[in-house]
Amino acid sequence: MREHKRETRGGPRRGPGREERDVPSAEGIDGWFAGRLPDGWFEGPPEVTVDRDEILVVGKVPPPDLPDGAEPAQRTAAEAGRVQRFREETREQRMHLADEAERRFGRKVAWGAYAGDTRQVFTSLAIPVMTRLRQPERQVLDTLVEAGVARSRSEALAWCVRLVGKHSADWLEELRSSLEAVQRVRGQGPA
Repeated sequence: MREHKRETRGGPRRGPGREERDVPSAEGIDGWFAGRLPDGWFEGPPEVTVDRDEILVVGKVPPPDLPDGAEPAQRTAAEAGRVQRFREETREQRMHLADEAERRFGRKVAWGAYAGDTRQVFTSLAIPVMTRLRQPERQVLDTLVEAGVARSRSEALAWCVRLVGKHSADWLEELRSSLEAVQRVRGQGPA
């Protein structure tokens, strides 16, 4: 069965499920955020991660002042409080920047911050992904559900993806770099 490309006012369909060729370029996105983010929000440049659906901006906020020898629980609570304060104090500006970025780059924007070892992503998309699995793969997911590792097949599949990402991080980074090189070379070729 062939899927028909939906059009909406203003051009091609946006959001989850769109075709790869419909995704606007993310070129210059790091620079755009570097220029638009207010000074003092983060210590250093934020981490900007982009995929075809979402832009995730996570920055380091100044650590809380604690006495020397503070207990780990006190440090964790103070870091979480600092991240929460950043979230509350910057909400309106973050929403405004997210709207601008969405218009420019055609992707939703999620935000996060970290202080010390405490990291929190405030908003992030959970995109449904259609997949077809044969019985052996479904049995793996069902085993994870029955064992209480996950509440559903969907959650079990997400768990598997996180596990592969964790244990294959170097290989995945090399693969991403290779794909970027292919895209650069393809862009230099004839139209």
